[in-house]
Amino acid sequence: MKTIRNKHFEGERPLFGSQHLRLEQVTIGEGESAIKECSDIEVVDCRFWGKYPLWHVHGFLVERCQFDAGARSAIWYSDDMLMRDTRIDAPKFFREMERLRLDNVVINDADETFWRCRDIEAHNLVLHEGTYPFMFSENIRIDGLKSDSKYVFQYCRNVEINNAHIVTKDSFWECEDVTVTNSIIDGEYLAWHSKNVRLVNCHLAGEQLLCYAEGLVIENCTFDAACDRMFEYSDVHADIRGHVTNIKNPTTGHIIADSIGTVTIDENIRQPADCVIESPTIGSAEKQS
Repeated sequence: MKTIRNKHFEGERPLFGSQHLRLEQVTIGEGESAIKECSDIEVVDCRFWGKYPLWHVHGFLVERCQFDAGARSAIWYSDDMLMRDTRIDAPKFFREMERLRLDNVVINDADETFWRCRDIEAHNLVLHEGTYPFMFSENIRIDGLKSDSKYVFQYCRNVEINNAHIVTKDSFWECEDVTVTNSIIDGEYLAWHSKNVRLVNCHLAGEQLLCYAEGLVIENCTFDAACDRMFEYSDVHADIRGHVTNIKNPTTGHIIADSIGTVTIDENIRQPADCVIESPTIGSAEKQS
């Protein structure tokens, strides 16, 4: 493998078509598509300024690198990537990719990042700001996630997340086959129109959570006091620890909680309208009809 050290590249496609190449302490400056149509590439302790630097790259390592704000849309249409100990300050990363592994990566502008990607494995991932990370992606495994980006994990399939703290809005919309464990999710309108979402040992916060859901499973979870109008038009099986402020018009299933404030069942409930709701304090709950 050829090694290039302590160099600066800029302009249009300076390393186009390279193979079996290692870059160490290299700067990619102004210009476009510096490392395009390449394979078997290692970039270590490098800094990226220019646009679209890593497109159509197959089999590559990115380690201890920094992508500045100008390096937007940096890695698209590529596969078999390992990224470690890297900081990303540019938006629209990772599009149409397969087989990504990320360890200790911080993305400070997560706007439109991880779109239409498949087979993602991440450990200790941070997402900051931006909208719609992971749109239309599938086969995602994440252990250790901190995110304050909006609208995360929409239209995703086959997702497993453990040990996460997600502060967001409208997350997990129209997702299918999702399991989240040992996590905190804080945001309104969680998992609307989803299928087969399972939440285990989680704490949930926000208004109007978990509505219009099919095959929803809640195991050993707690809810913030502000959570209300939950489970509307949902097929839900829920085992809830602690208090639930308000449940509204669940369609079917079984909900059990330590205590429930109010249950709203009104003329708008959908058939089969047979959800069983149980609690030691259910008798004192206000049933509105």
